[in-house]
Amino acid sequence: MSAPFESRRVVVTGGAGFLGSHVVERLRERGVEPFVPRSRDYDLRSESGTERLLADARPELIIHLAAVVGGIGRNLTNPGKFFYDNLIMGALLIEAARRAGVSKLVCVGTVCAYPKHAAVPFREADLWDGFPEETNAPYGVAKKSLMVLLQAYREQYAFNGITLLPVNLYGPRDNFDPASSHVIPALIRKCVEARRRDEPVVTCWGTGEPTREFLYVEDCAEAILLAAECYDGPEPINLGTGREISIRDLAGLIAELTGFRGELVWDATRPDGQPRRCLDVTRARERLGFTAGTTLEDGLARAIAWYAKNHPGAD
Repeated sequence: MSAPFESRRVVVTGGAGFLGSHVVERLRERGVEPFVPRSRDYDLRSESGTERLLADARPELIIHLAAVVGGIGRNLTNPGKFFYDNLIMGALLIEAARRAGVSKLVCVGTVCAYPKHAAVPFREADLWDGFPEETNAPYGVAKKSLMVLLQAYREQYAFNGITLLPVNLYGPRDNFDPASSHVIPALIRKCVEARRRDEPVVTCWGTGEPTREFLYVEDCAEAILLAAECYDGPEPINLGTGREISIRDLAGLIAELTGFRGELVWDATRPDGQPRRCLDVTRARERLGFTAGTTLEDGLARAIAWYAKNHPGAD
């Protein structure tokens, strides 16, 4: 078992982002003030920037959350950038951490690494049963490559790196920019703004038929810290709830919770993405003792309240 947080110097890449800010909060609750590098000071896509980060922070534990991410639209317009930036950041950081003698590195991957038509629920053993869904394959393959790199470094160098695979996240501080947001913040913004302007229709992407699983961001942050504390194995671990919901039902739930009483119209010319997503979370329960504690309804209500409070004049 790994050493307790209180006795370690911790770096959280991406610690100012959506998931990272919640991880940093929980570290502080445990008495740790992590080093949070900013991209303007440390460019993790360059070897010099990465090595300078490790020299300045001298970490014993790294939680790697920095990533270039977005919804289907942003993935479709930036496939090369999503592949290169995510691959190079992770690869340079892992190699620099190995050379610097870092005790442990937690690499947070993505559900997008799973094959497009993987059997539901997705088991970690199914990662190589096919190619990922095309709209986010470059991002998913880049993240999955880092898992292989960590497994290779464990075998050759005895480097302790672990991989976690969270399902789609949502919650306070999410990205609500319509040009790059994921489905939940996009629907929350559309419904809240339509209600504010008394508009009769909200248009949603796709057919509404695909299913997704969603994990509240604070639950994910807790799972990451559990893994950092107690898991040192080579196998990846899914992080999720095990609950699946169609996008159509999700949109209806968000409309209800936001008070939007108009019509939801589906634009089938827009891509649906992967047909289904639902994780087998047995390994997380058995290896980490983790079970998500926030229901989708409660988590959505908190995310909606945060958006309404922090974007009072959004258009």
